[in-house]
Amino acid sequence: MELLLRIAQVIVPVFFVVGVGYAYGRRAQPDLGTFNRIVLDVMTPLLVYTGLANRDFHLREHLPLIGAAALLVLGTGVLAWLLARGMRTSARTLVPVVMFNNSGNMGLPLALLAFGASQFGAAVALFSVSCLLHFSLGARITSARASTRELLLSPLMVASALGFASAATGVRPPEILMTGMRLLGEPMLPLMLLSLGVRLTQLRRADVAPGLLGAFARPLLGLLLALPLAWLFDLDAAARGQLVLFAALPPAVMQFLLAERYGQEPSRVAAMILLGNALAIVFVPLALALALPGQ
Repeated sequence: MELLLRIAQVIVPVFFVVGVGYAYGRRAQPDLGTFNRIVLDVMTPLLVYTGLANRDFHLREHLPLIGAAALLVLGTGVLAWLLARGMRTSARTLVPVVMFNNSGNMGLPLALLAFGASQFGAAVALFSVSCLLHFSLGARITSARASTRELLLSPLMVASALGFASAATGVRPPEILMTGMRLLGEPMLPLMLLSLGVRLTQLRRADVAPGLLGAFARPLLGLLLALPLAWLFDLDAAARGQLVLFAALPPAVMQFLLAERYGQEPSRVAAMILLGNALAIVFVPLALALALPGQ
């Protein structure tokens, strides 16, 4: 009973905000283009930088977790490629959906609620590593025409690089500036959940069948690899919980932007992403049941 209460305390606030976004999206049908650009280009980079550059975040302590997460992303990509071959579907469509999870919109708020502010830097590091692989290798998988250089010079990638540099060297802006950066960055968490809820209104009944493959494969293949990797890297309870939650997250919303940019079956990718995020109501509690007992 206590475990169920802890899981509810984590997921109910998150899905409440998503639900508000869904209800508002159904009623107002807002255009989120400018809103999402501000969140992605300003607020998210500042949240990532301040999370990594925080004095309480010690990069060396989290290197095993970061290594395990990188291998998890790459391993799910290999399994997704095999799945695409077996199901005779496009690897350029399926593989990035399965490789890259929603560790920003959903993962960061969930990690904050599940593991507390003291472990939030580790969740930001996982998000940053996922983004670095997504905007380099993931973009190239999506399309051979992808400009890796352009993606790696995006504000989010620059903020990640600077954040890891600050974590490694201890060099960071004065605290008075860091406070201002946090004020701009931290509202990103509820705003991205709100945006996710609005996006779920775009799901259509005809998209369900083609979207189920990626929607289920993303968390199932992730969880299949998470526990062996946690054992291989000898992760402590907190890091193991972070990795399990990371593994079970739904597909990354940002993959739709790449699929749309390069014309790689964007409607099918959107269905996989939207269904996957809807199914998070099943897979996230499962992951938390595995992750929280050791906390």
